[in-house]
Amino acid sequence: MKNFALIGAAGYIAPRHMLAINATGNRIIAAFDPNDSVGVIDSYFPEADFFTEFERFDRHIDKLSRGDMGSRVNYISICSPNYLHDSHMRFALRAGADAICEKPLVLNPWNIDGLLDMERATGHKVNTILQLRVHPAIIALRKMVLAGSHGTKCEVDLTYITSRGNWYLQSWKGEVKKSGGIATNIGVHFFDMLHFVFGKLQSNVVHSISDTRAGGYLEYENARVRWFLSIDIRDVPVDQRQSGRRTFRSITVDDSEIEFSDGFTDLHTRSYEQILDGHGFGLEDNRTAIETVSSIRDSKPVGLQGDYHPFLNQSGIR
Repeated sequence: MKNFALIGAAGYIAPRHMLAINATGNRIIAAFDPNDSVGVIDSYFPEADFFTEFERFDRHIDKLSRGDMGSRVNYISICSPNYLHDSHMRFALRAGADAICEKPLVLNPWNIDGLLDMERATGHKVNTILQLRVHPAIIALRKMVLAGSHGTKCEVDLTYITSRGNWYLQSWKGEVKKSGGIATNIGVHFFDMLHFVFGKLQSNVVHSISDTRAGGYLEYENARVRWFLSIDIRDVPVDQRQSGRRTFRSITVDDSEIEFSDGFTDLHTRSYEQILDGHGFGLEDNRTAIETVSSIRDSKPVGLQGDYHPFLNQSGIR
């Protein structure tokens, strides 16, 4: 049984980490969040010490690190806001623990270089949650692409709409400096998946980007990809909205739909299993996706020209 600490215990994604830690036979012994709405932890680890001040959490972890081996923290799971990931991973490594960080790993590619230095200095490792890499449908797609790569690129459309209420833009997620913007906050794991499946990134064009939606074109070794991301309910296809759905996911490869909507519920547990077996995804595994979203964030949109995603027309973007 490994000892875990959790940073960001009140966040949206934290319960998936609690479930994964519990399902793999381990335990959370300390947790931190400035917000004290963390009652969900009682379903998994009611004995965990909890702190709302980082300084007291830091002191507690330090005291544990000076105790016997059975009381020390082996892993620190990080579910804090995106802009704090870099600092919290550094804290974990300095505390003598390995880090397990939610996506996006960092906001900028150069942060990866600093963390590599920290890994070398401390002897501890950063792991990240790249959950689509362990999705059976995505693994099968990658095998198919690798088996059929003979100089012809796949034609791919990626569409991801996950509607959010008015709260979203009022939270840290609506601040580009804190979240990285929409492509980073809701799209980074999809961009990682595209690199994982289709190989080296060769071209990155942004057609349109705003606080609530973005679209562009990416070219990889084995694919040409039109992509569209949105948090606006109006972008969900009408028939889906009328049936009450607020989320729409679609990946088509050469006009064939890749069904990957199912199987999302246990991907964090699978990710933890791999990490605990020593096969987690590390810093360099994240580099291409972080470079992709950083470039999207800094790009000047070219407008609706070239090979753009058809949903951009439907969104009234000109």
